[in-house]
Amino acid sequence: MLEATGLMVFYENMLALNNVSIKCEDKQIVGVFGANSAGKSTLMYTLSGIMEDIQKKENMAGGERITVLGEIHYLGQDIMGLKPSKRARRGVILCPERRRIFPESSVLENLRIGGYLASPSQAKESLAYVFRIFPALKKIKKREGGFLSGGEQQMLAIGRALMAQPSLLLLDEPLLGLSPLIQVLLVRSIKEIRDERRISIIVTEQYARPVLPIVDYAFILENGAAVLEGTREELLHNPDVRSAYFGVEE
Repeated sequence: MLEATGLMVFYENMLALNNVSIKCEDKQIVGVFGANSAGKSTLMYTLSGIMEDIQKKENMAGGERITVLGEIHYLGQDIMGLKPSKRARRGVILCPERRRIFPESSVLENLRIGGYLASPSQAKESLAYVFRIFPALKKIKKREGGFLSGGEQQMLAIGRALMAQPSLLLLDEPLLGLSPLIQVLLVRSIKEIRDERRISIIVTEQYARPVLPIVDYAFILENGAAVLEGTREELLHNPDVRSAYFGVEE
């Protein structure tokens, strides 16, 4: 499905990603865990192509010099040089950190904006699916995004990403700042999306505890480097992972 090897991202003299390799097989949920500034969002921006846009904007403005190295193959094809819009058309869709919905647009308008890549029939089917998996959104479909709670905004952000017809969904810290109850709801929904839509998902989080039970494979990032990887069972039984990311002392 997707395989990235030797990813390196430099911001001027700071190394944000250090020789990171990550793989996501067809219909897998892959977790990427790490503390703040571990490189999780940089990884997601690089996989989705957003880093290409950031790099160009900085170059045009004479700002921070960004260097991106490595290889990304998706469905057997090299996509490293593709713009984010072209990656999106191939099914690589990013749901960014901190939601980033359109606050002055209604829930329904936000979802329709997300469906710009879809055919009319796809958009209709996907909208019905979003309202089924997140029924709370259907009740507030005319409400402006800026008046939603944090949990509602995250449901909307994921729903908007689903409207774009992903075959690989990149979820960047979807549980950030949410209550434990909403986290449980969203984790259950992420698994249902994979099972029902048959798409692959890469999800990043600072804390592994809520997400690890649903992942098939996971990577641990520290200071921009992948220091550990393994299946769900392997990481669940690793005492260092349990201590650092579950708060459980052996």
